[in-house]
Amino acid sequence: MRSSNTLPVVLVAQFVIPMSIAGTAIALPQIAADLGESPGPLQWVVNGFNLAFALFTIVWGAVSDRIGHKISFRIGIAVTGLAGVASALAPNMLFLDGARVLAGIGAAAVLVGSTSILSNTYSGAARARAFAAFGTVNGLGLALGPTIAGLLVGAIGWLGVFLAQALILACAFLGSLTLPQHKQPRDEAANTGVSALLDLTLLRNRKFLGLCLVPVAGAIGFVTLLTYLPNALSGIASMDPTSAGLLMLAMTTPVLLAPAVVAKLVTSGRTTPTTVVYFSLAALVVGDLGMLALTPASSLWLIVIPMALVGIGFGLPIGLVDGEALAAVPAHSSGTAAGVLNLFRIGSEAVLVAGYAWLLTYLVTTRMPADPDAEATAAGIAGHPHQYADAFHSVVGILATLVAVTAAAIVLLMRADDRAHSPAVAANTDVSSPT
Repeated sequence: MRSSNTLPVVLVAQFVIPMSIAGTAIALPQIAADLGESPGPLQWVVNGFNLAFALFTIVWGAVSDRIGHKISFRIGIAVTGLAGVASALAPNMLFLDGARVLAGIGAAAVLVGSTSILSNTYSGAARARAFAAFGTVNGLGLALGPTIAGLLVGAIGWLGVFLAQALILACAFLGSLTLPQHKQPRDEAANTGVSALLDLTLLRNRKFLGLCLVPVAGAIGFVTLLTYLPNALSGIASMDPTSAGLLMLAMTTPVLLAPAVVAKLVTSGRTTPTTVVYFSLAALVVGDLGMLALTPASSLWLIVIPMALVGIGFGLPIGLVDGEALAAVPAHSSGTAAGVLNLFRIGSEAVLVAGYAWLLTYLVTTRMPADPDAEATAAGIAGHPHQYADAFHSVVGILATLVAVTAAAIVLLMRADDRAHSPAVAANTDVSSPT
């Protein structure tokens, strides 16, 4: 049973999640001024949310398969919204850190519930359009999160960031009450063993595993640069934050446009999901290699096309990969599958962003031994562009290599799955055996 409100409610609730990930850091300087500047607790305002979000996608995936995806979706909205209010009212940094961890736990339920609801509610062309809209909203949240948060901080202070999130989620919660509840039969859940926290048999499905690696490639090739390319533009080209932010539109705009384009191409039969995935991986590799053109002496126009390619590579499979991955597993395991997929996605983003920062800092400080400006240079402060550029090029080369290796693994898994399901093989294979 489908409610006409299903897609709008899911999209409104989901919009807050990428906005939280991409936008909260903008408020950190003002939070530090009010609640304390200690680096560890301050960073946990962001890291606490991200870590809890990544870990609890698995928990909520298993739980939602048992209690119903729409129930867990509502719980997630309520928990995240209340945590937003608590964050805005935080009297000290420790309280704020705890509230952000709670928000991350709730956000995991929202994400898992969103993808499971869409997967079980829509089919065919309608499913493609629903997941395209889902991908567009995620891209919109990532691209506009910092801008929206900056405007809120400037208008009413850092608490405005969290209150705005709570207000949006309150509207989504009211809308979720209109959604019909489709609960999985207990005997089906028991017979399939979906009560396990992590159903490892899902990873034996080669197509599902391959699709889980697609957002990992995006984390390597796009999310790292989304986070730290503005620092590189400052450290190498001495760009101010406003100019760097405007240039970043070359990378983020394709993320907004690509999902809708992909939906039209796939539903019209002009391309296939597999082709889209392969093209996106190629764009990430070429785009990352193109970032080597960023040097102190070069024109910034040289990196506009590589930036667009990186954005295209990340944006093309958004939403599509969720729909394809959940379609590759039994419907009664869609919650668990969504948890596994998003653990790959969010966990890889957290690890790779942290790894990028560590490696860049290490390379810069190694190139500037005993120099008091080394740490400032690694942070993107202008003054030593050649040292920063050398380190940046090394890191970007590693990123491109990692994307290429991940892409090769995805291609091998997808082709192995295609061979396993070819007519000749299928005729001699028990269809109930795991792929």
